[in-house]
Amino acid sequence: MVQALSFGVSVVPTVDIDENRAVVAAAEQAGLDLVGVQDHPYVADHLDAFALIGDFIARTGKISFFPDVANLPLRPAPMLARQASALSRLSGGRFHLGLGAGGYWDAITKLGVPRRSPKEALDAQEEAIALLRGLWQPRGHHVTASGKYYSVEHMASQEPGPGGVEIWVGAQGPRSLALTGRVADGWAAPIPSYLPYEKWAESNALIDRVATDAGREPGEVRRIAQLVGTITDTPGPVGLQGAEPIRTDAQGWADVLTKLAAQSFTGFVLWPEEDAADQARRFGEEVAPVVRVRLS
Repeated sequence: MVQALSFGVSVVPTVDIDENRAVVAAAEQAGLDLVGVQDHPYVADHLDAFALIGDFIARTGKISFFPDVANLPLRPAPMLARQASALSRLSGGRFHLGLGAGGYWDAITKLGVPRRSPKEALDAQEEAIALLRGLWQPRGHHVTASGKYYSVEHMASQEPGPGGVEIWVGAQGPRSLALTGRVADGWAAPIPSYLPYEKWAESNALIDRVATDAGREPGEVRRIAQLVGTITDTPGPVGLQGAEPIRTDAQGWADVLTKLAAQSFTGFVLWPEEDAADQARRFGEEVAPVVRVRLS
């Protein structure tokens, strides 16, 4: 299965609503495909990611959205299923679910959620994915599940909008990457400060191996590269090493994305360092068209 190319921008859901809306408007006008909205509800200066996505959906007509990534411990799976199906229906199928097992546990537990070990968090995530998909079945389907982390009794399903909701896991460790290859629709690669660029190729290879062992075609698992940096007016050296931001011109950015496409990535999300609306515009108008032509 060949995944279509997609290009997007990340939004930090600050309380500056006008700025957030300006980034999304610029992204859609520039022809981008995706907007990722970070989900850190324990940060006082961040708006709720799902509420903000709902606002964005109402103001746009083509671009798609995903929480980048939803904090599962703070969003119980049955309710998360309802949120996702509602946003998918409201947007006409322009919503997908980035899903994380939880990372900042000191902050998470301050909101009254019990701390989970890494194994518990991943087990809960796998249990949640199965439950989410069950609850996204057509009308008339009911789900009963007695899991360790999530239990429902004869809960009615709610079908999402056209095309359904894909689940993109924000995996970085071997066990989480294996989970992605086994059951997820995609991998939203963490930004390099969490998973250095040098680890991306081997992470993709691990996903491929596990997907094959699970009887899946590796190409079924969408790969989304998330890149911090700035599109500049002059060329700059790009080594794709460690967590260094990418700072080069549009041609240099196109070279980077073309190189990453050889590692199975078909989605590319820019995390702008500054001037997010203008950077979204440049990514859509100056970088994406070049990469599309090269990879067509």
